[in-house]
Amino acid sequence: MHVLHGSIQRIPVMPPVAPIAVPETTEADIEALFLIRGFERLLLDLFSRGVLNGTTHTCLGQEYIPVALSPLFEAPDFIFSNHRGHGHYLARFGDVEGLLLEIMGRAGGVCNGVGGSQHLFRDGFLSTGVLGESVPAAAGMAWSLKRRGGRGIAVAYTGDGGWGEGSVYETLNMASLWGLPLLMVVENNAMAQSSHAERYRAGTIQDRAHAFGIRTLQITGCDLAEIRNLAGPEIAAMRERPRPLVIEFATQRLGPHSKGDDPRSPELVAELWRRDWEAPLRQRHPALCERVTARVSERLEALRATALQQPLSEWTDAS
Repeated sequence: MHVLHGSIQRIPVMPPVAPIAVPETTEADIEALFLIRGFERLLLDLFSRGVLNGTTHTCLGQEYIPVALSPLFEAPDFIFSNHRGHGHYLARFGDVEGLLLEIMGRAGGVCNGVGGSQHLFRDGFLSTGVLGESVPAAAGMAWSLKRRGGRGIAVAYTGDGGWGEGSVYETLNMASLWGLPLLMVVENNAMAQSSHAERYRAGTIQDRAHAFGIRTLQITGCDLAEIRNLAGPEIAAMRERPRPLVIEFATQRLGPHSKGDDPRSPELVAELWRRDWEAPLRQRHPALCERVTARVSERLEALRATALQQPLSEWTDAS
């Protein structure tokens, strides 16, 4: 189910979006889903054993979003992530080894162990733990990409809570004025840390985007092929005629904000798990999911063993 907002009264008239060929769901997609979920569970287990320090914010329940969108992105595109960004990174690179070593502060981490869970940098990818700040950074990159010409776009992943930051609205204004190829992906799980949306936000995210003349697409399902069929033509149109776009996913956060700060009732959390993407996927592809999860589990368990043997990064070793 989806809603595409583009009425003449609310935002500028856009040319029709032409259909394009989009990737179907593959075994690699299913493996990416289970790899992200398995990685997040591995992190929580390592934290519970006292192996990891600091904090982490898992994307359990939201893994399908970056996996669905990843094939729609191209080499020149730049991805800006946030504090809940492990899935964004893994969907882009599949690099569980470098990410775990980074979070552990060990040699071989993608940023030499100094970025940790929230601050990652790699070619075409940057994450920040500062709420909402991926959006203005992405706008700057979108401006640069437009000046260079070509098809590149900047992608900013945000949560719904990030739309309480003033810098987001300053950026929306400039992105619309300048026709920037800026895609804002909103993972709306209706929770900003420990507050439900009804307690912190008046109006809707779509209406806020429309106030700046920006086109929006709402997606409520979690089927990868359906998401690609809906989002693919919109993203392709951005490349042909640079302009900002907001894609809002109605999704759910299955875990706490961080590792233990969850005010929701056990009954509500159990209901969210019942709506999760994993059970329907296993029902449709039982043998494939069994094969893939076995392969993913073997990879992650091997990683657990080798990562614990890695020395601390020279940048983080205080001994």
